[in-house]
Amino acid sequence: MDDLPPHLLLEILSRLTDSTDLARCRLLSKNFNAVAREVRSINLLCTLSRYLKLRSSETKDIPTPFKTIFSNLIRNSLALESISIGVDKSLGGISYDDVEDESDDLYLTDVQFVKEWLPRVCKELKSLSISDFWIQSCWRRSEILALVSSFCHVLCELEVKNAWLSVDGLKPLPMLTSLTLESIRLDDEDLSKVNHCFPCLRILNLIGVGGLKDPKIHLFHLITCRWTVSNAPLSLTVIAPSLVKLELNCIEPRSLVLQTPLLSDFNLSLRKAKNFEIKEFPHLKSLQLESADLCNLISSFPSDNSIRRLTVDSLKRVGPADTTILSLEMLFNVFSNVSSLTLQSRAWSEMEASFLADGLQSQKGMQRLQEIIAQLVIHDIDVTSLFIFAILDNCSNLSDVTLLIHSKVDPNVASNLISQCTAYHPKVRWRWGIWKEGSIDAWISDAFNLLTLLAEEN
Repeated sequence: MDDLPPHLLLEILSRLTDSTDLARCRLLSKNFNAVAREVRSINLLCTLSRYLKLRSSETKDIPTPFKTIFSNLIRNSLALESISIGVDKSLGGISYDDVEDESDDLYLTDVQFVKEWLPRVCKELKSLSISDFWIQSCWRRSEILALVSSFCHVLCELEVKNAWLSVDGLKPLPMLTSLTLESIRLDDEDLSKVNHCFPCLRILNLIGVGGLKDPKIHLFHLITCRWTVSNAPLSLTVIAPSLVKLELNCIEPRSLVLQTPLLSDFNLSLRKAKNFEIKEFPHLKSLQLESADLCNLISSFPSDNSIRRLTVDSLKRVGPADTTILSLEMLFNVFSNVSSLTLQSRAWSEMEASFLADGLQSQKGMQRLQEIIAQLVIHDIDVTSLFIFAILDNCSNLSDVTLLIHSKVDPNVASNLISQCTAYHPKVRWRWGIWKEGSIDAWISDAFNLLTLLAEEN
């Protein structure tokens, strides 16, 4: 390979996903070392196996320290555009009892460590990701944001995970368009300064950001936002006139203020939703709802809405159960323009129970439904099949039905259901699949393959 033209060597080295391999290649020859300096991206991850070797009394002097590997890679690089450094997610299972209190060998948001390399690579740096080791970073407040804003003037993407951040000294970064903060400690005033200093953000991900009481996002150019709130703030505010997609996961806010007139894709997860009101979103087309208080959450939406795609899931209730049972009629009474409906397992079970008690009454909106996807747990095949038949009878334009059967359902029961459904309405396009907790749905179009998989599961 040493005889290959430099541009081909650079292409090969640039495709290495783990920069540890890049460091090894630099040792092969002077030619490799020279070409490797032109690689534009560094991606270095401390794995659990490397961490354990560094901690073992038998092997701790063998591996090169993680920070040293990174510093050597950075030192010889000419024009880096992307840097990703972090610890593997598997290190999240390490307990405080397993580490020394003052260790900082994996404290990656340490300002002194970052000062050693950032000034040398900041000129063309467009993307920076740092995933810290929480046990070493959570009790040290880092001013890395101020350091990054002082040097990285063309930075477009910034990601920081597992750290306690300070915004002291933070300067505006007008080029920054994407920000991800995950498992981060912040205060309300810190979030306000982020709004001020990163005014051109188009993508914002706040995942498990703790310490916020009345947080507010106020960004005029924001288009996509994912916000997972780890504590229970009193209120949440999003002011984003350009926002198109919002994923919001929180517990029980006293109030939720959304000034997002262009919102078209909304994923909302709430533990409780009493005394809750949602204003009309004229452009909202896709909605996903998840709550232990699903009936109250649904009733908080205005009935005259433009939603076409709807996904509903009922969380496991904590405390006394609400006497109101979710029904298909309730859904279509509020969301009368839905053409595609997805029902997760608990929502389907609640609707099936409502059907068993009161039957199914036709609603005007049912005529617009064209597609339904549902996760089934078949407790009584007769009830399940009758509920499916009632849906088919009332939704006259329904043409696509996908039913995902729980992996623990008896294959004979599943086979019986498949036969009944296809015989009852042969003109419908039937698709079948299996599902189980904690895994991605397996989509299968062939009923025979589905029954084979169910037999293997059981």
